[in-house]
Amino acid sequence: MTESLIDSPDLSLINDYLQSYHATLVTTDGCYAVSVQGVIELAGRQIAYHLVPDEGFLGKSSKWRKLDTAARFAMLKARWNDEARAKLEAQLAHCAEQVLAIARDFDLDPTATLTAFQAKYELARFRCQLALDRIDALKGGKAATRQADKTHNAVNLSLYPESFTVAQAMPRHFIAILGPTNSGKTHAAMQHLMKAKSGVYLAPLRLLALENYRRLTDAGVAVSLITGEQRKLHPEATHVASTVEMLNPNRVIEVAVIDEIQLLEDQDRGAAWTAAVCGVPASTVYLLGALEAQPAIESLVKRVGGTLEVRKLQRMSPLEMEKKPLGSLSNLQAGDVLIAFSRREVLNWRDQAIEQGFKVSAIYGNLSPEVRQAQAERFIDGTTKIVVGTDAIGMGLNTPARRIIFTTANKWDGYAEGTIAASLAKQIAGRAGRFGEHESGFVAGLDAKTHQMIAALLKQAPEPLPSTGFFVSPNLDYLQQISGATGETKLQPLLELFAKHINVHDEFFLPANLSEQIEKARWLDTLTLPLTDRFVFSLCPISTKFAMLESAFKDWTQARAKCRAVPLLRMDGMGGRNELQYLEDTCKLYSAYAWLGFRMPDTFPSGEMAESLMQSTSEEIDKLLQKQNTSRKPAKVGKARRGAWAK
Repeated sequence: MTESLIDSPDLSLINDYLQSYHATLVTTDGCYAVSVQGVIELAGRQIAYHLVPDEGFLGKSSKWRKLDTAARFAMLKARWNDEARAKLEAQLAHCAEQVLAIARDFDLDPTATLTAFQAKYELARFRCQLALDRIDALKGGKAATRQADKTHNAVNLSLYPESFTVAQAMPRHFIAILGPTNSGKTHAAMQHLMKAKSGVYLAPLRLLALENYRRLTDAGVAVSLITGEQRKLHPEATHVASTVEMLNPNRVIEVAVIDEIQLLEDQDRGAAWTAAVCGVPASTVYLLGALEAQPAIESLVKRVGGTLEVRKLQRMSPLEMEKKPLGSLSNLQAGDVLIAFSRREVLNWRDQAIEQGFKVSAIYGNLSPEVRQAQAERFIDGTTKIVVGTDAIGMGLNTPARRIIFTTANKWDGYAEGTIAASLAKQIAGRAGRFGEHESGFVAGLDAKTHQMIAALLKQAPEPLPSTGFFVSPNLDYLQQISGATGETKLQPLLELFAKHINVHDEFFLPANLSEQIEKARWLDTLTLPLTDRFVFSLCPISTKFAMLESAFKDWTQARAKCRAVPLLRMDGMGGRNELQYLEDTCKLYSAYAWLGFRMPDTFPSGEMAESLMQSTSEEIDKLLQKQNTSRKPAKVGKARRGAWAK
């Protein structure tokens, strides 16, 4: 029997319900929850909130994913409705009344205290307690030890922008150029950068840094490339193209371009964008990114000082949803891009596209930037007719795709598989119909369900980035201040103290996600190394989730502790179907060694060789992919060969 729409609502109905209540679905601590926004009025004040209600958890991600749409909608309506909003606002009003009463009695300004109500991923009861803790701290009545008070002061990030003394001492003009994918945001900024006497381009990816390094080089600009693991230094460089983490806050320049500014909201890497906006010492600073970043940009620029100009762009070619799903790979056409969300699925769909007679390019995040670019260029020059890729194509690769086809609308989020964010769907879909190549771009799902979900995501109104809560990572100076205040010398507790005490002052700045750094610190604290060395190693871009990489990381850190130089491990290949994965991991190993070679050359003396091996291994990967991408026969499984140490 066919159910009614109310009994079995589709995704758009859930989205409409959420929007009508100013709510969104978020994942926090491995659970799905409803996060809500609003304003309460109290004593002539308007107090904004953005919180998860105490009853707002909808269940573990894995459990939530198993529910059908009707069950999800029923649970959502049960947890968030008019009655729930009234209960939440009464709770917040009661807390705010206590805060305002203490503020009146002790002649305090409660404004910063009440910003505790704005924390998108946290429960209301915790934020209410934090607000009370803050006002208690202000009146001097909070039962905190003298040592804890020193710790609070050591990480007073309300003064974070002022720590960038060069940028703060100069007048800066910010130009935000905002628009969707394929709106031409980069062109005007890069034209100004090319004509400037000095400048820097700050990229989210090594791939984009490399692309714009080449663009500047082709324009006759004396430019250096600087990333964490790669250097191409021009002896008379006036410009630098680099990843955003490599910002030099002490070199005064004329023009800076900061790309993908909406990544300010990224819990893992957003701190680098916060630092760039606060600290890039340029007379003119371009901020390029999505339209929803405007409130965040306005708020941050107001705080750091300077003038702001906002330019909004429209997409240069129309983007249309196909009337029906692709249905079958037999309906693929040259110029199509298939999207999956894991390496395994990319290779699986690639093999199926090959069976349809197409030559294919494969692009996914585990590949080095050089391999991704080489795969994209084969599609551009017509050697391959189809791309199968992950969301890695959504940023930095300008493929002349006519149509983007989503094989799924779900992606693993670290806890379970769930629907992708609307912003990600739009960024990927926007790669279709590149201006100058196609009159229009088209988007489709492979099957009816995916088609419907992608259509709903593309229609969804974008949620503006928060105008507070900019992420900050602790630098060595902050950690040394905490160490001096507390006597603590181990890196793990110092990082945890930074995250814990950062909230006492206000929440304009927040701690970034330090979980991976803390995990490395746990091992590093077992070694006899100075804090400086442990801090550098904790930032090394090497994943300890893979046995080969974890083993190398531990060997390297132990060698440093014993004052021994580390020879470079040259890895032989291995035959069979695991060869591709082995080469990818090997490339990451060389990359991490090169990264350390720039920071600890006495221990890692073969940095240049590591760069060379990165390049040659990338070429091997590309050749292997090229062979696989054009062959209908599966590779034979062979025996693995061991790696060999070589100096």
